[in-house]
Amino acid sequence: MYKIYRFKIRFETMKTLYIIRHAKSSWEYDVEDRNRPLNERGVNDAGLIGKKLISLINPVDQVLCSDAKRTQMTADIVLSHLTIDRSVFSLEPKLYDFDGHQVIEVIKSCSNQVSSLMIFGHNHALTSIVNMFGSEIIYNLPTAGVVAIHFDVEEWQNISVGKNLFTLFPKELR
Repeated sequence: MYKIYRFKIRFETMKTLYIIRHAKSSWEYDVEDRNRPLNERGVNDAGLIGKKLISLINPVDQVLCSDAKRTQMTADIVLSHLTIDRSVFSLEPKLYDFDGHQVIEVIKSCSNQVSSLMIFGHNHALTSIVNMFGSEIIYNLPTAGVVAIHFDVEEWQNISVGKNLFTLFPKELR
């Protein structure tokens, strides 16, 4: 079962980060890594996650997505279930990162007007970031997995260890 953590939250001085790993990709096609699409399970899992996130997330101010095809497909499916204005969505090539340094740079350079940020990216970067900034160790952020973390800071550049609000993994919804 997915985990939801309850905390008293002062949203005006908090930053919320939703970290979403792309859904399961296909190896069926002979294409460059960046161009691999989702497979059928990936499409289904992204839909399950999108449907469940409706009841779990607060308003999202900005959505950033790796420019890889599988992350874009995941974002399209997840966001189709949510009431997030597409004008806050943008592709961020630096999120096509597997060690996490560029992902952290993107997060920490986010505008402080943004209180709630959703990112779509890749492992091993995302598992590392979840463990670096979250209050609970997650050994592997699975494909289409989501972790929400709250930070009691006013500026993204000052984030350190926050509080996990919830984890959501597709296998819990199948």
